[in-house]
Amino acid sequence: MRGVEFRGLTHIEGPVVITRRSRDVGFNEMVAVYDREEGRRLGRVVDMSSQWTAIQIFGSTTGLSVAGTRVEFLEKPMELRVGPGLLGRIFNGLGEPIDGYGDIISSLCLDVNGLPINPYARTCPRDFIQTGISAIDGMNTLIRGQKLPIFSGNGLPHNRLAAQIVRQAKILNADESFVVVFCAMGVKYDVARFFLDDFENSGVLANVVVFLSLADAPSLERLVAPRCALTAAEYLAYDRNMHVLVVMTDMTNYCEALREVSSIRGEVPSRKGYPGYLYSDLAGLYERAGRIQDSTGSITQIAILTMPNDDISHPIPDLSGYITEGQIVLDRELSHRGVYPPIAELPSLSRLMKDGIGSGMTREDHKDVSSQLFAAYSKVKQARNLASIIGEEELSEGDKRYLKFGEKFESLFLTQDEYEDRNIAQTLDIGWQVLSEIPQDELVRVKREYIEKYMKPLRQ
Repeated sequence: MRGVEFRGLTHIEGPVVITRRSRDVGFNEMVAVYDREEGRRLGRVVDMSSQWTAIQIFGSTTGLSVAGTRVEFLEKPMELRVGPGLLGRIFNGLGEPIDGYGDIISSLCLDVNGLPINPYARTCPRDFIQTGISAIDGMNTLIRGQKLPIFSGNGLPHNRLAAQIVRQAKILNADESFVVVFCAMGVKYDVARFFLDDFENSGVLANVVVFLSLADAPSLERLVAPRCALTAAEYLAYDRNMHVLVVMTDMTNYCEALREVSSIRGEVPSRKGYPGYLYSDLAGLYERAGRIQDSTGSITQIAILTMPNDDISHPIPDLSGYITEGQIVLDRELSHRGVYPPIAELPSLSRLMKDGIGSGMTREDHKDVSSQLFAAYSKVKQARNLASIIGEEELSEGDKRYLKFGEKFESLFLTQDEYEDRNIAQTLDIGWQVLSEIPQDELVRVKREYIEKYMKPLRQ
């Protein structure tokens, strides 16, 4: 059935065209725009008034004219075709296949706009996810159903870290493995190629759904891409009862596209030119992750964002930190010293960590070891600051011990090869090995019985 059709446009401005308003037009409704040669382009309603409708085109408006253009309102939102054939496929940001295999065979189409999970329907995330990375598993544990972003900077190895998590992530004490929905927004071709090659070489590509919106794609496509990815994740998690890991990069590119579209629409800017609804827009994406009652599936979300000028107080990381359940922060100084992954433990945080560790989930000493490592490493920072002022030779013996602890912590606990997959027992044992540099009477955050059980055997 054809939708309502209008002939002629009122105005063309960049990727936005203005036409007369259809009586029943809706926000985010899909539109087909035809030029003089009957070339068809898709667009989406982005603004309305009592008489006019603003439509943003997915692509260029080159070749469109005010008099010779037809506009057809399709009377439906943008939809993604989903089915069992999703896995192993590669789509563009609009959900169109770009791997040469055509559309998936399914009659089920879902609205990509989706909705955040109803808080009443949510169930508390509890299951520990083992990433094989000590800096995450030991001190900033990822929990199934959690949304845990990675705050990075230009030139830092966030892509390598994300690829390692995809390769190694598993639910401890469970037979189910993760399927991955990977969404790239505004990334360069070499970054997209890195992820595709890594997925293929590691053998996980058959369990990955990829959505690629490259740097030369229209801004509106970057806004649609994560919604398509999350729609696919919701189908796999709640219809197919799978454990889904969603990796989205780069959220900064998404927010830049949102700012560009907002500027084109003439909206009043807020902090640093971003629209005032940036918080609610990001929340609409992040809150689609989680676990719901009466479903064995789940969506765990890792969003990568590069902080402009490494500024953690920039609106994008600032607002993301309010919405998500913690953050993994990458440190440029650690990276320059050759530490991989260069995770800064002190500003990093996992708010759900306490619900997924301990006896029966990881190991009984996990919470104590993590707390003691964090407390000791904070003293390392103080000792290093003092040494930069008075010189290391003027430090007390206690401060020198903490400097030695810091070097061992960074070289043994933090540093590991990007293809090294440590289980949680290995991570905690390395933690005890590092803590052995500190006198026992200063290990005030761990129980004596754990020291007898786990530290003393390492010293023998």
